[in-house]
Amino acid sequence: MTDDELLAHFASNAPDFQKILPDLTTEEKSSFCKIARIVHDAGLDWYFTDKTDEYFRFGRKNAYDKMAGRQKVLGFMEKKGGECRLSFNAGSLPDLQEYKDGYFPLDGNAVNVIQRVLVHNQEIIRGRLALARPGLWPDDYPPRPENSNAPTSQDAMTGKEDAMPDTSTPDAVNLILYGPPGTGKTYATAAEAVALCGETVPKDREELMAVYHRLMRAGRIEFVTFHQSLAYEDFVEGLRPQQNTTVCGPEGEQPAAGFTLAPKDGIFRQIVREAMNENLEGKDLFFQGKQFFKISLDATDGSDNDHIFENAIKGRYATISYGNVDLRDPRFADPDAILHAMREADVGKQGNRLEARSGWVRMPTVFRNSIRNGDILIVSRGENAFRAIGMVTGDYDYKPLEAQPNYVHRRRVEWLWVDPAGQPVSNIYPPGFSGATLYQLDRNQVNIPVLEQYIEAQQDVPPAAAEPYVLIIDEINRANISKVFGELITLLEPDKRLGKPNELRVRLPYSGDLFGVPSNLHIIGTMNTADRSIALLDTALRRRFDFRELMPDPDQLKTVDGINLTKMLRALNERIEYLFDREHQIGHAYFIGCKNRSDIDRVMRDRIIPLLAEYFYEDWDKIAVVLGDADTNREGGFLKCDELEVPAGLGGKGESDTYYFRWRVRTVKEGFAYRGLLDA
Repeated sequence: MTDDELLAHFASNAPDFQKILPDLTTEEKSSFCKIARIVHDAGLDWYFTDKTDEYFRFGRKNAYDKMAGRQKVLGFMEKKGGECRLSFNAGSLPDLQEYKDGYFPLDGNAVNVIQRVLVHNQEIIRGRLALARPGLWPDDYPPRPENSNAPTSQDAMTGKEDAMPDTSTPDAVNLILYGPPGTGKTYATAAEAVALCGETVPKDREELMAVYHRLMRAGRIEFVTFHQSLAYEDFVEGLRPQQNTTVCGPEGEQPAAGFTLAPKDGIFRQIVREAMNENLEGKDLFFQGKQFFKISLDATDGSDNDHIFENAIKGRYATISYGNVDLRDPRFADPDAILHAMREADVGKQGNRLEARSGWVRMPTVFRNSIRNGDILIVSRGENAFRAIGMVTGDYDYKPLEAQPNYVHRRRVEWLWVDPAGQPVSNIYPPGFSGATLYQLDRNQVNIPVLEQYIEAQQDVPPAAAEPYVLIIDEINRANISKVFGELITLLEPDKRLGKPNELRVRLPYSGDLFGVPSNLHIIGTMNTADRSIALLDTALRRRFDFRELMPDPDQLKTVDGINLTKMLRALNERIEYLFDREHQIGHAYFIGCKNRSDIDRVMRDRIIPLLAEYFYEDWDKIAVVLGDADTNREGGFLKCDELEVPAGLGGKGESDTYYFRWRVRTVKEGFAYRGLLDA
C-alpha cells in the first residue's frame, strides 16, 4: 500500500483531515503514514470522531460497536494550533502516565515513541484489546444511514470520556422464512441478519455479502443447518469425553489414565455466550492461550503476612522465597542448572541431598521458567478463597523484599482485580486450592466467564451496549424440534428472554447451570414447504415464531436469448399448482443467474425436470403436462414419447383402447424447445 492509498483510508470520511492534508510537509505525511502502519500492524484500529480537538483515535473499536471504552482508546491524532499531533490516553496503559500531557509533532521522534509504547506494552495490549483480527482503517466502519440527522461519527465519547451507551434492547425477533424451493429464502436471510445487527443493508448484493461475512467473522452471525441426526447434545449441550488429570506439585494438573465425561457447549449455547459477552472465544479473547497459576503471597514463617501481599499489589509484582539464589543468568533456563545452584548454596540445609522434586527447586523453576508473560496468577487467601487476579507482564527478576529479605524471586504483574478480604475460590475454581505456594491450575476447571466478571467489575470501562446477535437456522423443519430444543423451546418467546418482565431460566441437565436466552439474540429460520407443509410443523415452534412467506416472483426474471423466462415460470407454476399444490411451485432463483440459452437448458435438464420427477413420483404423464409435452401426436419440446408395442400374448394392436408410452428426456444433441411453455 502506497502512502497516498493509506492517506485515502483516512481522508474519505474526515472533511477536517482533508483540509489539512495539502498543508502537511513531506516529513509530516511520511511520519503520519509510518505511525498509521505501526498501529495497524499491531492489530489496532483507527477511527474518526466529531470532536473538535481531534482528527482520529486509535485503539480497539469493533465496527459494530457504538463506541469504545475508555481503556480501549490508546491515543489520538489531535488538532493543536492548526497542526496534527500524536498524543496518548494516559489512563489506558500504566506506562503512558509519562505522556499524560505530551503532544508529539509528526516527525521521527513521534514514530519512535509509538513504536516503543506498543512494543513495551504488547502483552497488556494483546490481553486487554483482543488482537485476534486485523486492525481496521477509518473507512472500514459502516456509514450512518442516509436519513440520519445525527452527525457522522464513529465514537460518541465526550472529550476523553465515554458517554454511557443505551443498553436497552428491543424485543427479540423469531422469524421463519418459508416457501417453495428456489424462492430466495437462504438468500434473504443475509439481508435480514444484517438489518437485525443494526447495520445499513446495502442494495448491492456484493456489498451486502461483504457486511454479512464481516459480521460472521466477528461472531455476531452464526449459521447452522438442521438435519434428521441433529440432537439436543449437538445444539444446546452434551457430555464429551475428557482425559483425566492428576495434581503434580508445582507443575499443576498433568494427564492421567482414563477419562471423564464433561459438559460441552453446543451451537446454540455458544452464540448465547457470545450475545451475553461470556464466551472466551468471543470478541474479548482475554484468556485465550494463557496458563493459570495459583500463587500464595503469604509469609511462610507464621508472621504477619499482609505486608507481602499489600506491597506486591502496590509495586505491581509477584514474589516468592525458596532460596536466596539469583537466577537471572540465562543458563537457569535449564532446571538442572537451578538444582546445581541450590545445592551449592546449601538451600534448605540439604546440600547434595537436595533433589529436583523438592519444593526448593520446583518452585523457583516454575516461577522463572514455566510462567510466561501474559499468563494469569490467582492469589490465594488460605485454601478456600482468592484475593487477587493478575497478568504477568515481565520476565524473572531477583530483588529481595526489604521487609522480608528471603522473598527474592520477582515477576512484574498487572493486577486486574484485587479484594483483600477475598472471595470463595469455588466461584472460579471448584476443585479448590492446595497448600502449595505455586502451581499450575487445570484450565478446564477454571470458570472463565465468572473470572471475566470479576475483572470487568474493577475495570474503568463503562458497560457496553448489548449488540444484536443472529442465529440462522437453515432447513429448520428437517430436524425433530422437540429432540433438538428440548426444554429451551419455552425460553425462545420474546417476553421470556432475559431482562424481560416474564424472564425465565431453566437448569440445564448436563452442566447444571441456570440458563436463559438474552433479548439481543435473534433467530431466523428457513423452511422449504416442498419438504414439509407448514401445517405439519411442530406446534410449539409455530407458536413462538413469526412466519413470512416467500413465493416465486417471475417478475424478477427477464427475456434471455428470446426465451421469456417470466412467462415460462408462470406457466410451469400454474400447471404444478393445478396438478399438485401451491407449496411445490418452482422458485425464480433457479433461473435468475441464466445468461444464455445453454444456461436455461442446463437448469431445465439438471434441476427442474429431476425436481418434477420427484414431485410427481415418476408419473411422466403429469410431468409432460407441466412441460407442455402432453400431446403425443407432436414432437415434444423436452420429452420424447414412443408408443410401446403390445407384448405377444396380450392381444394384438387395436384390440385394446389402452396405450402405453415410453418417456425420455431429449438429449443435449436434440436440444429443448420451449413452445409448450411460451405458447400457453
